[in-house]
Amino acid sequence: MSADFVNTGIDLAQPRLGAAVVYASDDFFADKARLISPQAPVFIDGKYDDNGKWMDGWESRRKRIPGHDDCVVRLGSPGIIRGFDINTAHFTGNFPPFASIDACHSTAQIPPEEAWTQIVAKMELQGDSQHFVAVEGERAFTHVRLHIYPDGGVARLRVYGNIEKDWAEEAGAVVNLAALEAGARPLGCNDAHFGTPENLLAPGKGVNMGDGWETRRRREPGHDWAVIKLAHPGVLERIMLDTAFFKGNYPDRAFIQGAMVVEQPDAQILAEAENWPVLLGEQKLQADSEHEFITQLEALGPVSHVRLNIIPDGGISRMRLWGKISNA
Repeated sequence: MSADFVNTGIDLAQPRLGAAVVYASDDFFADKARLISPQAPVFIDGKYDDNGKWMDGWESRRKRIPGHDDCVVRLGSPGIIRGFDINTAHFTGNFPPFASIDACHSTAQIPPEEAWTQIVAKMELQGDSQHFVAVEGERAFTHVRLHIYPDGGVARLRVYGNIEKDWAEEAGAVVNLAALEAGARPLGCNDAHFGTPENLLAPGKGVNMGDGWETRRRREPGHDWAVIKLAHPGVLERIMLDTAFFKGNYPDRAFIQGAMVVEQPDAQILAEAENWPVLLGEQKLQADSEHEFITQLEALGPVSHVRLNIIPDGGISRMRLWGKISNA
Protein backbone atom coordinates (compact mmCIF):
# COMPACT_ATOMS: atom_id res chain seq x y z
CA MET A 1 0.00 0.00 0.00
CA SER A 2 1.38 3.40 -0.98
CA ALA A 3 1.09 6.76 0.78
CA ASP A 4 -0.56 10.04 -0.22
CA PHE A 5 2.74 11.64 -1.20
CA VAL A 6 3.14 9.10 -4.02
CA ASN A 7 0.01 10.49 -5.69
CA THR A 8 0.56 14.16 -4.92
CA GLY A 9 4.27 14.43 -5.77
CA ILE A 10 6.68 13.33 -8.46
CA ASP A 11 9.80 11.22 -8.12
CA LEU A 12 12.61 13.76 -7.82
CA ALA A 13 15.17 10.99 -8.36
CA GLN A 14 14.13 10.16 -11.93
CA PRO A 15 17.09 9.80 -14.31
CA ARG A 16 15.10 11.52 -17.08
CA LEU A 17 15.07 14.66 -14.92
CA GLY A 18 18.85 14.46 -14.58
CA ALA A 19 19.03 12.60 -11.27
CA ALA A 20 22.01 10.31 -10.71
CA VAL A 21 23.58 8.15 -8.03
CA VAL A 22 26.89 9.98 -7.64
CA TYR A 23 28.55 7.96 -4.86
CA ALA A 24 28.37 4.64 -3.04
CA SER A 25 30.71 3.38 -0.33
CA ASP A 26 30.49 -0.05 -1.98
CA ASP A 27 28.49 -1.54 -4.85
CA PHE A 28 30.36 -4.79 -5.34
CA PHE A 29 27.35 -6.99 -6.08
CA ALA A 30 24.98 -4.55 -7.81
CA ASP A 31 25.68 -1.20 -9.51
CA LYS A 32 24.55 1.83 -7.51
CA ALA A 33 22.95 3.33 -10.67
CA ARG A 34 20.21 0.69 -10.56
CA LEU A 35 18.90 2.16 -7.31
CA ILE A 36 16.94 4.84 -9.21
CA SER A 37 16.14 2.88 -12.37
CA PRO A 38 12.66 3.88 -13.61
CA GLN A 39 11.64 0.29 -14.28
CA ALA A 40 10.14 -1.90 -11.58
CA PRO A 41 12.78 -4.22 -10.08
CA VAL A 42 12.97 -7.76 -11.44
CA PHE A 43 14.52 -11.05 -10.38
CA ILE A 44 16.20 -13.20 -13.04
CA ASP A 45 16.69 -16.73 -11.83
CA GLY A 46 20.07 -18.16 -12.72
CA LYS A 47 21.64 -14.85 -13.83
CA TYR A 48 25.15 -14.33 -12.43
CA ASP A 49 28.05 -12.00 -13.23
CA ASP A 50 31.72 -12.02 -12.26
CA ASN A 51 30.95 -10.95 -8.68
CA GLY A 52 28.05 -13.30 -7.97
CA LYS A 53 24.26 -13.30 -8.29
CA TRP A 54 22.99 -10.46 -10.47
CA MET A 55 20.50 -8.33 -8.56
CA ASP A 56 18.36 -5.47 -9.79
CA GLY A 57 19.28 -2.73 -7.34
CA TRP A 58 22.21 -1.47 -5.29
CA GLU A 59 23.99 -4.14 -3.26
CA SER A 60 27.19 -3.92 -1.23
CA ARG A 61 29.39 -6.82 -0.17
CA ARG A 62 29.19 -8.40 3.28
CA LYS A 63 30.93 -5.98 5.65
CA ARG A 64 33.76 -7.53 7.69
CA ILE A 65 34.87 -4.29 9.36
CA PRO A 66 33.09 -1.74 11.60
CA GLY A 67 30.80 0.80 9.96
CA HIS A 68 28.01 0.74 7.40
CA ASP A 69 27.39 1.54 3.73
CA ASP A 70 25.80 4.58 2.15
CA CYS A 71 25.12 6.13 -1.23
CA VAL A 72 24.37 9.64 -2.49
CA VAL A 73 21.69 10.58 -5.02
CA ARG A 74 21.76 13.96 -6.77
CA LEU A 75 18.14 14.91 -7.47
CA GLY A 76 17.05 15.99 -10.93
CA SER A 77 15.88 19.40 -9.65
CA PRO A 78 15.84 21.03 -6.21
CA GLY A 79 12.64 20.05 -4.46
CA ILE A 80 10.70 19.82 -1.22
CA ILE A 81 10.67 16.16 -0.23
CA ARG A 82 7.35 14.72 0.98
CA GLY A 83 8.31 11.09 1.33
CA PHE A 84 10.36 8.08 0.29
CA ASP A 85 9.79 4.56 -0.92
CA ILE A 86 12.66 2.30 0.16
CA ASN A 87 12.04 -0.88 -1.81
CA THR A 88 13.87 -4.12 -0.99
CA ALA A 89 12.07 -6.15 -3.70
CA HIS A 90 13.74 -9.55 -4.30
CA PHE A 91 16.30 -8.97 -1.55
CA THR A 92 15.47 -11.63 1.06
CA GLY A 93 18.55 -13.00 2.84
CA ASN A 94 20.63 -10.00 1.78
CA PHE A 95 18.60 -6.91 2.65
CA PRO A 96 19.83 -4.34 5.22
CA PRO A 97 18.01 -4.65 8.54
CA PHE A 98 18.07 -0.86 9.07
CA ALA A 99 18.27 2.38 7.05
CA SER A 100 18.27 6.16 7.53
CA ILE A 101 18.27 9.10 5.12
CA ASP A 102 20.02 12.49 5.10
CA ALA A 103 19.41 15.41 2.74
CA CYS A 104 21.13 18.67 1.84
CA HIS A 105 21.11 21.61 -0.58
CA SER A 106 24.50 21.89 -2.26
CA THR A 107 26.16 22.85 -5.52
CA ALA A 108 28.77 20.12 -5.04
CA GLN A 109 28.54 16.86 -6.93
CA ILE A 110 29.21 14.99 -3.68
CA PRO A 111 28.39 17.32 -0.77
CA PRO A 112 30.75 17.53 2.23
CA GLU A 113 29.83 15.93 5.54
CA GLU A 114 28.88 19.20 7.21
CA ALA A 115 26.17 19.87 4.61
CA TRP A 116 23.93 16.96 5.58
CA THR A 117 20.82 16.91 7.79
CA GLN A 118 19.06 13.71 8.82
CA ILE A 119 15.44 13.70 7.68
CA VAL A 120 14.59 10.01 8.22
CA ALA A 121 15.81 8.51 11.49
CA LYS A 122 17.23 4.99 11.61
CA MET A 123 14.36 2.62 10.87
CA GLU A 124 13.87 -1.12 10.50
CA LEU A 125 13.57 -2.68 7.05
CA GLN A 126 12.01 -5.92 5.89
CA GLY A 127 13.08 -8.08 2.99
CA ASP A 128 11.22 -8.01 -0.35
CA SER A 129 9.08 -5.07 0.81
CA GLN A 130 8.25 -1.44 0.10
CA HIS A 131 8.73 0.99 2.98
CA PHE A 132 6.82 4.28 2.60
CA VAL A 133 8.17 7.05 4.85
CA ALA A 134 6.58 10.50 5.03
CA VAL A 135 8.73 13.61 5.57
CA GLU A 136 7.67 17.01 6.91
CA GLY A 137 9.25 20.39 6.20
CA GLU A 138 9.39 23.10 3.56
CA ARG A 139 13.12 23.20 2.85
CA ALA A 140 14.30 22.43 -0.68
CA PHE A 141 17.02 19.83 -1.16
CA THR A 142 19.33 18.86 -4.03
CA HIS A 143 20.78 15.58 -2.69
CA VAL A 144 19.76 12.65 -0.52
CA ARG A 145 22.02 10.11 1.19
CA LEU A 146 20.75 6.62 1.97
CA HIS A 147 22.49 4.82 4.83
CA ILE A 148 22.09 1.05 5.15
CA TYR A 149 23.13 -0.79 8.32
CA PRO A 150 25.47 -2.53 8.06
CA ASP A 151 25.36 -3.68 4.40
CA GLY A 152 23.14 -5.44 1.85
CA GLY A 153 20.86 -4.59 -1.03
CA VAL A 154 18.07 -2.13 -1.82
CA ALA A 155 16.21 -2.51 -5.11
CA ARG A 156 14.86 1.02 -5.57
CA LEU A 157 14.76 4.40 -3.86
CA ARG A 158 11.96 6.78 -4.85
CA VAL A 159 12.07 10.37 -3.61
CA TYR A 160 8.63 11.96 -3.85
CA GLY A 161 8.11 15.70 -3.62
CA ASN A 162 7.55 18.96 -5.43
CA ILE A 163 10.12 20.79 -7.53
CA GLU A 164 11.07 24.27 -6.33
CA LYS A 165 11.93 26.62 -9.19
CA ASP A 166 12.99 30.28 -9.08
CA TRP A 167 10.54 31.87 -11.49
CA ALA A 168 11.98 35.39 -11.27
CA GLU A 169 14.30 34.73 -14.20
CA GLU A 170 11.35 33.62 -16.36
CA ALA A 171 9.36 36.86 -16.02
CA GLY A 172 8.20 37.99 -19.46
CA ALA A 173 9.58 34.89 -21.22
CA VAL A 174 7.53 32.29 -23.04
CA VAL A 175 8.18 28.96 -21.28
CA ASN A 176 6.72 25.47 -21.26
CA LEU A 177 4.44 25.54 -18.23
CA ALA A 178 3.70 21.82 -18.60
CA ALA A 179 7.32 20.80 -18.00
CA LEU A 180 7.82 18.05 -15.44
CA GLU A 181 11.30 19.39 -14.67
CA ALA A 182 9.80 22.79 -13.79
CA GLY A 183 7.22 21.34 -11.40
CA ALA A 184 4.18 20.44 -13.51
CA ARG A 185 2.45 17.27 -12.42
CA PRO A 186 -0.64 15.19 -13.22
CA LEU A 187 -3.47 15.28 -10.70
CA GLY A 188 -5.28 12.28 -12.14
CA CYS A 189 -6.88 10.66 -15.14
CA ASN A 190 -9.72 8.26 -15.88
CA ASP A 191 -7.41 5.56 -17.27
CA ALA A 192 -3.67 4.90 -17.60
CA HIS A 193 -3.64 1.26 -18.60
CA PHE A 194 -0.61 1.39 -20.90
CA GLY A 195 1.20 4.58 -19.75
CA THR A 196 0.88 7.32 -17.14
CA PRO A 197 0.02 10.99 -17.81
CA GLU A 198 3.31 12.01 -16.14
CA ASN A 199 4.97 10.91 -19.39
CA LEU A 200 3.13 13.72 -21.20
CA LEU A 201 5.22 16.24 -19.25
CA ALA A 202 8.61 14.53 -19.45
CA PRO A 203 11.56 16.30 -21.09
CA GLY A 204 12.65 15.49 -24.62
CA LYS A 205 11.01 13.43 -27.30
CA GLY A 206 9.31 10.18 -26.35
CA VAL A 207 11.58 7.17 -26.84
CA ASN A 208 8.91 4.62 -27.79
CA MET A 209 5.18 3.91 -27.55
CA GLY A 210 5.54 3.00 -23.89
CA ASP A 211 6.89 6.46 -23.10
CA GLY A 212 3.56 8.29 -23.24
CA TRP A 213 0.06 8.36 -21.80
CA GLU A 214 -2.05 5.61 -23.32
CA THR A 215 -5.49 4.38 -22.28
CA ARG A 216 -7.13 1.01 -22.89
CA ARG A 217 -9.46 0.49 -25.85
CA ARG A 218 -12.74 2.12 -24.91
CA ARG A 219 -15.77 -0.15 -25.35
CA GLU A 220 -18.36 2.22 -23.94
CA PRO A 221 -19.57 5.77 -24.72
CA GLY A 222 -17.50 8.75 -23.66
CA HIS A 223 -13.83 9.71 -23.91
CA ASP A 224 -10.67 9.67 -21.84
CA TRP A 225 -9.04 12.56 -19.96
CA ALA A 226 -6.14 13.66 -17.76
CA VAL A 227 -5.86 16.72 -15.49
CA ILE A 228 -2.51 18.51 -15.22
CA LYS A 229 -1.35 21.12 -12.72
CA LEU A 230 0.95 23.60 -14.46
CA ALA A 231 4.37 24.35 -13.06
CA HIS A 232 3.21 27.96 -12.62
CA PRO A 233 -0.03 29.77 -13.50
CA GLY A 234 0.24 31.55 -16.83
CA VAL A 235 -1.38 32.79 -20.01
CA LEU A 236 -0.97 30.11 -22.65
CA GLU A 237 0.01 31.12 -26.18
CA ARG A 238 0.95 27.88 -27.93
CA ILE A 239 0.13 24.19 -27.50
CA MET A 240 1.81 21.12 -28.96
CA LEU A 241 0.42 17.58 -28.86
CA ASP A 242 2.79 14.87 -30.05
CA THR A 243 1.50 11.41 -31.01
CA ALA A 244 5.02 10.05 -31.67
CA PHE A 245 5.03 6.24 -32.05
CA PHE A 246 1.24 6.07 -31.76
CA LYS A 247 0.15 4.88 -35.20
CA GLY A 248 -2.77 2.46 -34.96
CA ASN A 249 -3.74 3.71 -31.51
CA TYR A 250 -3.59 7.52 -31.56
CA PRO A 251 -6.70 9.48 -30.49
CA ASP A 252 -8.96 10.55 -33.32
CA ARG A 253 -9.50 13.99 -31.78
CA ALA A 254 -8.56 16.05 -28.74
CA PHE A 255 -9.62 19.18 -26.89
CA ILE A 256 -8.28 20.99 -23.83
CA GLN A 257 -10.03 22.81 -21.01
CA GLY A 258 -8.39 25.20 -18.56
CA ALA A 259 -9.04 27.04 -15.31
CA MET A 260 -7.42 29.17 -12.65
CA VAL A 261 -7.72 27.22 -9.41
CA VAL A 262 -6.63 28.54 -6.01
CA GLU A 263 -6.15 26.38 -2.91
CA GLN A 264 -8.51 23.52 -3.71
CA PRO A 265 -7.79 19.88 -2.85
CA ASP A 266 -6.91 17.63 -5.77
CA ALA A 267 -10.10 15.59 -5.42
CA GLN A 268 -12.27 18.69 -5.79
CA ILE A 269 -10.27 19.88 -8.79
CA LEU A 270 -10.70 16.55 -10.52
CA ALA A 271 -14.44 16.56 -9.82
CA GLU A 272 -14.94 20.05 -11.25
CA ALA A 273 -12.58 19.88 -14.24
CA GLU A 274 -15.22 18.48 -16.58
CA ASN A 275 -17.02 21.84 -16.39
CA TRP A 276 -14.03 24.10 -17.05
CA PRO A 277 -14.14 26.42 -20.09
CA VAL A 278 -12.61 25.23 -23.35
CA LEU A 279 -9.07 26.46 -24.02
CA LEU A 280 -8.55 24.54 -27.26
CA GLY A 281 -11.58 23.35 -29.18
CA GLU A 282 -11.85 19.87 -30.64
CA GLN A 283 -9.01 19.18 -33.08
CA LYS A 284 -8.40 16.30 -35.49
CA LEU A 285 -5.18 14.39 -34.76
CA GLN A 286 -2.84 12.34 -36.96
CA ALA A 287 -0.66 9.33 -36.27
CA ASP A 288 2.97 9.77 -35.15
CA SER A 289 2.90 13.57 -35.60
CA GLU A 290 3.45 16.84 -33.78
CA HIS A 291 0.36 19.07 -33.78
CA GLU A 292 0.84 22.76 -33.00
CA PHE A 293 -1.99 25.12 -32.11
CA ILE A 294 -1.71 28.90 -31.76
CA THR A 295 -4.60 30.76 -33.34
CA GLN A 296 -7.06 28.10 -32.19
CA LEU A 297 -6.58 28.96 -28.50
CA GLU A 298 -9.35 30.78 -26.64
CA ALA A 299 -8.45 33.86 -24.58
CA LEU A 300 -9.11 32.49 -21.09
CA GLY A 301 -6.50 34.59 -19.30
CA PRO A 302 -4.27 32.95 -16.67
CA VAL A 303 -4.80 29.25 -15.98
CA SER A 304 -3.21 27.01 -13.38
CA HIS A 305 -4.63 23.66 -14.51
CA VAL A 306 -5.67 22.01 -17.77
CA ARG A 307 -7.76 18.98 -18.68
CA LEU A 308 -6.58 17.13 -21.78
CA ASN A 309 -9.44 15.21 -23.39
CA ILE A 310 -8.79 12.54 -26.04
CA ILE A 311 -11.60 11.16 -28.19
CA PRO A 312 -12.37 8.38 -27.76
CA ASP A 313 -9.15 6.80 -26.39
CA GLY A 314 -5.53 6.07 -27.35
CA GLY A 315 -2.11 7.50 -26.73
CA ILE A 316 -0.34 10.87 -26.61
CA SER A 317 3.44 10.97 -26.24
CA ARG A 318 4.07 14.56 -25.14
CA MET A 319 2.14 17.77 -24.42
CA ARG A 320 3.77 21.19 -24.36
CA LEU A 321 1.96 24.31 -23.10
CA TRP A 322 3.94 27.46 -23.79
CA GLY A 323 2.98 30.72 -22.15
CA LYS A 324 4.02 33.58 -19.89
CA ILE A 325 3.85 33.22 -16.13
CA SER A 326 1.19 35.16 -14.26
CA ASN A 327 0.85 36.04 -10.60
CA ALA A 328 -2.82 36.86 -10.95
